[in-house]
Amino acid sequence: MTIPVSLPAGIVEVSADWHQGERGATVLIAHGAGAGKDHPFLTGFAEALAADGFSTLRFNFPYVEQGRRMPGPAAHAIATWRSAVDTARERDPGATVWAAGKSYGGRMASMAVADGLDVDGLVYLGYPLHAPGAPEKPRADHLPAIAVPQLFIEGTNDPFIQPLAQFEAVVETCRDATVVWIDGGGHSFEVKGHKRPASEIGSSLVTFVSSFVER
Repeated sequence: MTIPVSLPAGIVEVSADWHQGERGATVLIAHGAGAGKDHPFLTGFAEALAADGFSTLRFNFPYVEQGRRMPGPAAHAIATWRSAVDTARERDPGATVWAAGKSYGGRMASMAVADGLDVDGLVYLGYPLHAPGAPEKPRADHLPAIAVPQLFIEGTNDPFIQPLAQFEAVVETCRDATVVWIDGGGHSFEVKGHKRPASEIGSSLVTFVSSFVER
């Protein structure tokens, strides 16, 4: 399927995959900056959510659809998030809607929600607080404006949130935030000395999302 996204230059279509569940909760899934919606980490995550009864909508941002490697303007990603939420509500009108994103995709969801997008909660699969080695440039000014619950799933060795004390201080500025730590995990939750397929790593995180939604 495709989702229409209204951009300043006109409407574009982005690819998406929908699964209808019976749980009464829909999880929208956005990719990170360097990979599209079909990365094994995300397909494994989505398949495990579906097995747990969730509806899911996994989608691309326009720059990936256009064959580009670098993300476009944040406004384009925010517009895509708005379209994805609209699509999810049309597909399953009575369900709660949860926005989940890997790294960049989660940060763009947070910016959309801070800008007024209506969802029931946010799930970050490795929030990119700053570029590796650049903690002096955090991307967090908008987080205190978010009223809905936020779940941060983070690897303790993720270079995007070092030093951890800085990340923890940012989380404390949020109104309703929970952190789940993956001990030894990197930015994609890989743990040194414990090699696992990306799909298996993605699926292993669903138990935390399920508990968060049930809360």
